[in-house]
Amino acid sequence: MSADSGLRARFTGWMSGLSSKAADVLPVRAGGTEYRQTTTTPARVLGFDQPLLWVAVAIIAWGVVMVYSASIAMPDNPRFANYAPTHFLMRHMAFLVMGFVAALLTFQVPMALWERVAPWMFVASLLLLIAVLIPGVGKVVNGARRWLSFGPIGFQPSEVAKFGVLVYAADYMVRKMDVKERFFRAVLPMGAAVAMVGVLLLAEPDMGAFMVIAVIAMGILFLGGVNARMFFLIALLIVGAFALMVMTSEWRRERIFAYLDPWSEKHALGKGYQLSHSLIAIGRGEIFGVGLGGSVEKLHWLPEAHTDFLLAVIGEEFGLLGVLTLITLFFWMIRRIMHIGRQAIALDRVFSGLVAQGVAIWIGFQTFINMGVNLGALPTKGLTLPLMSFGGSAILMNLVALAVVFRVDYENRGRMLGGRT
Repeated sequence: MSADSGLRARFTGWMSGLSSKAADVLPVRAGGTEYRQTTTTPARVLGFDQPLLWVAVAIIAWGVVMVYSASIAMPDNPRFANYAPTHFLMRHMAFLVMGFVAALLTFQVPMALWERVAPWMFVASLLLLIAVLIPGVGKVVNGARRWLSFGPIGFQPSEVAKFGVLVYAADYMVRKMDVKERFFRAVLPMGAAVAMVGVLLLAEPDMGAFMVIAVIAMGILFLGGVNARMFFLIALLIVGAFALMVMTSEWRRERIFAYLDPWSEKHALGKGYQLSHSLIAIGRGEIFGVGLGGSVEKLHWLPEAHTDFLLAVIGEEFGLLGVLTLITLFFWMIRRIMHIGRQAIALDRVFSGLVAQGVAIWIGFQTFINMGVNLGALPTKGLTLPLMSFGGSAILMNLVALAVVFRVDYENRGRMLGGRT
C-alpha cells in the first residue's frame, strides 16, 4: 500500500468517526441559535434511573412474598379467626396499588411546585398531627393514638409528617443559604419547627417517628452547609432530649433494660419477648435459612411478624445470605438516591438535591433502625422496614417519596440535555 493510499484511508476513518459520534452529540451554534441532532438520542436518556427502579421493584416484590409468608398462619389465632389466610396479603397489595397510582401522579409534579408549597405541606402535617389527638377523631390501637380512619382504611399522619418536614427543611435551607452560618437565624427556627412536630408525636406517643423526623431535618441542615460545630451542638441537644425522655418514662426505661438483657426471667415474657423471639428466628436461619414458608417463629410466637419484625422471618427463612442480600439492595438504593441528589446540586438545583438526599436519609435511617431492632443491636422501636413491611400509610408514603426522587432524576437529565425544568 502506497503512502498516499494509507493517508487517504486514515483521513476517511477520521471523518467517518466524526459523523457517527461527534456530529450526533456536539451542538452546533449558528447566529446565536443552538442546533443539535436529536434523532439519534436514545429515548432512555430523557427518562429516569432504570436500575434504581428495578432494585426498588425487587425489594417491594420480596416484601409482598414475605408479608404473605409471615401472615398466612394468623387466622389460627382467635383474634384473627374471621380473617382469610390471604387477608393481609390482599390489603398489602391494595395499598401497593394505591401507592403506585399516587407515585405516578407525584412524578408528574415539577419540583418547582413542591418548593412553592413546602411551607403549606408542613402546616398540613401539623394539622393532621393535631387532628389525630382529638378524641373521637384519632383511632387508638394498643394504647397509642396514631391513626385516622377513612372508612376501612387507617392512615398514620406521622408518615405524612416525615415527607412534610423533609420538603420544608429543604426549602428552608435554600431560603436561609445566605445566613446558614448563624445559629439564631438559620438553625434555631428549624429546631423550633421540629420541636413542635416532636411534641405532637410524643403525645401519641410515637417516639420512633420523631427520631426519624429529627434525623431527616438534621441531615438536610448538615448537607445544606450548616456549620459543623452547630450541627454537632444540635445533635448533642437531640441526644440529650431523647435520654431525658427515656429517664423520665418508666416504660421506656423498662424497654431499655429488656434490650440489655432480653433473656432474663423478668423480661423474657415481658418487654424482651419480641426481641428474644426475633433472635431465635434469626438464629434458626443460620447461613442458608430453613426455606421459604418454613419459619416456626411466625406461628404465633413472634408478635408483629408481618410488620416491625419482618426481617426476623426473612432471616429465619433465607438465612444470613438472605439478610446480607437485602442489606446490599438497600445500601445500593440509598447510595444511588444520594448520587441523584448530589447531581442535582451540581446542576444548581439545590432544593431538588436536598429533597432527594433527604429521602435517602429517611429510608436509610429507618431501615437501619428496623434492622438494628430485629438483630438486637438497638432497643425495640415500632418502625417498619421501608417498602417491605405490612402497613398501608407507610408504604404509600415510601412510594411517593421514591417518585419524587425519580422526578429529580428526570429533571436532572433534562437539564443536562440543555432543556428547562
